[in-house]
Amino acid sequence: MSDHSHDIQDPCCSDDPHGSPSLRLEQALAQMLAQVRPVDGSETIALREGLGRILDEDVRSQIDVPAHTNSAMDGYAIRGEDLPADGHCTLRVIGTAWAGRPFEGMVEPGECARIMTGAPVPPGADTVVMQEHVVRCDDQAEVGSGHRPGQHIRTAGEDISAGDVALEAGTLLRPAHLGVLASVGATRIRVRRRPRIAFFSTGDELQATGEPLSEGQIYDSNRHSLFGMLTRLEVEVVDLGIIPDKRDAIEEAFATATADADAVVTSGGVSVGEADFVTETLEKIGEVGFWKVAIKPGRPIAFGRVNGKYFFGLPGNPVSAMATFYQLVQPVLLRLKGIENPDPDIYVTATCRSRLRKKPGRLEFQRGILERNEDGTYSVEKAGFQGAGVLSSMVRANCFIVLPMEGETVMPGDQVSVQPFGTLV
Repeated sequence: MSDHSHDIQDPCCSDDPHGSPSLRLEQALAQMLAQVRPVDGSETIALREGLGRILDEDVRSQIDVPAHTNSAMDGYAIRGEDLPADGHCTLRVIGTAWAGRPFEGMVEPGECARIMTGAPVPPGADTVVMQEHVVRCDDQAEVGSGHRPGQHIRTAGEDISAGDVALEAGTLLRPAHLGVLASVGATRIRVRRRPRIAFFSTGDELQATGEPLSEGQIYDSNRHSLFGMLTRLEVEVVDLGIIPDKRDAIEEAFATATADADAVVTSGGVSVGEADFVTETLEKIGEVGFWKVAIKPGRPIAFGRVNGKYFFGLPGNPVSAMATFYQLVQPVLLRLKGIENPDPDIYVTATCRSRLRKKPGRLEFQRGILERNEDGTYSVEKAGFQGAGVLSSMVRANCFIVLPMEGETVMPGDQVSVQPFGTLV
């Protein structure tokens, strides 16, 4: 995809067609995050539309949650002072408190009320004894010792008190957050607007799906992978299609993309082939912070600005494009979206069952299949051929096997660091 690179030999990290050494992954990511600021602007939406969005204001509760002191168990509501220190006591059952239908009478000394989970605790009572610990006979309830006053009670405001901030501005809304907002009565919420991300592929060899392939052509898979990865981030996506390897066409695509998008993502054209006009166009109208990162797959990657908008130039090889997106682009887009502190990447240590060829000089992300052993440890094996163009390896795999920059070939039985896909996708 106009990347003209092959996954056969590892070029030296200092072999730099753009005139500067490759950055380490952590250096590149730090540079990117230092430059990116969250988008401005907000909108008010219905609560159920908020999943994956970023709150743009604090949400204060106008009510206590729970709204009333209630029972955490099915049982009997009694006065704590009636609990026997030893032996048993017999209390008179005067009624039943149901969730949604409270018992309105007063529990006096020597009395109790049958109570269901979630039901308001009747006046006078302050303790609940589980029904399994009560012997009931008609309107008499026998309670033994071993209980403590106040047990199995959920007090009003125990979760959230009226006037408290239920959720702070900047919160990424997940399913539990929607539940919290519903619990305080929110129906509409103000969220940060979604970043608008334009993306396109470059290369005369690319053909859109649904069209016949001419000799030497391949279907453009990168745009569809990018669409999926961007959509999962809850950003607004603008697909500009396939742009041919022509200077004017690429320059026009950048003009269109930057007209109203916050960032542009391209795949292909950031290498040094004669037809890689993305590089040439960026040098003409853009500001590029770096061209290469010392990772495999995906060393040729560009980051900078075009017409004042953020630009990410991904490699053309399909696996390279996905690996660089997850390791570099996704964290930056989360920052652009308004997430100041994304969830940390999760790594596990696993015993490798495969031989993994590796030369020093680049941090490698090999595709692997991670399994949990019966003893709670993990093992991993490579997910087939590791070529940067073998996109099916991303389907077979469920993790990246992360091989350190100065590491060498891994042998079966060696311990390796693994990044499960569940923390990325």
